[in-house]
Order: sequence, then structure tokens, then C-alpha cells
Amino acid sequence: MDQPEVTYEKDDYSAILAKDGRYDARAYDFTLQVIHELGEEVKGHASGQEVLDWFRDLALDAYGPMAYAVLDDWGVHNCQDVGEIVFNLCDAGLIGKTENDSKADFIGGYDFKDEFLGPYEV
Repeated sequence: MDQPEVTYEKDDYSAILAKDGRYDARAYDFTLQVIHELGEEVKGHASGQEVLDWFRDLALDAYGPMAYAVLDDWGVHNCQDVGEIVFNLCDAGLIGKTENDSKADFIGGYDFKDEFLGPYEV
């Protein structure tokens, strides 16, 4: 599998960070990239689980065995954190959502330690 080139748009997230400082700006850039790539693949709206799956796959492809540490450094510790980031992006008008989308879509998606550390356990 080719390793994706992870690029960050370096958007100004000061308004989001002023309301919710739990996550590093890089987590927002990364999540926007996930949503952009996923949207191109599915040609439109994606479910919470699809976002989580692409988030995991892109993080593993980009950061390999360091993915868990990178995400932890950004303040992203579980799938619920990914949902919080997604909804913060929605509230800021950077991405859209449907009336059926909910933060609950991101609860219990998968265990971060299993998904990000498991493939590299010896």
C-alpha cells in the first residue's frame, strides 16, 4: 500500500480552539483531510463509522507505529474525540451534516489501543 502524503491546510482554528481547546489544530487539519478524501471516494455524505474507518486507515498509513502517539499528542484518544472534532468543524461551518448525523454515531466505534497499537505488537 502506498503511503499517503498527509498535507495540512493550516487553517486558522482560533475560533474553534477558543470554544474547545481539547484538540490540537493538527487534529482538525487531519480530520478535514479524512473527510475530504472519504467524500471523494463515496461521492457525497459519509456515515460516522465510515469517517472513523478512514480516520484509522489514514492515520495508520501516514504514521504507522507512531499513530497512537501522534493522535494522543493531538488530544485524540478515542472515537468519541473524532466525533467531537467532526461536530466542531460542522459548528464552524467548515463541513456539513444532515439532520440524522449525531455525535452518538462516533461512540464505541473501535478501541484506539487495539487499532493503532495492535498491528505492531510483537
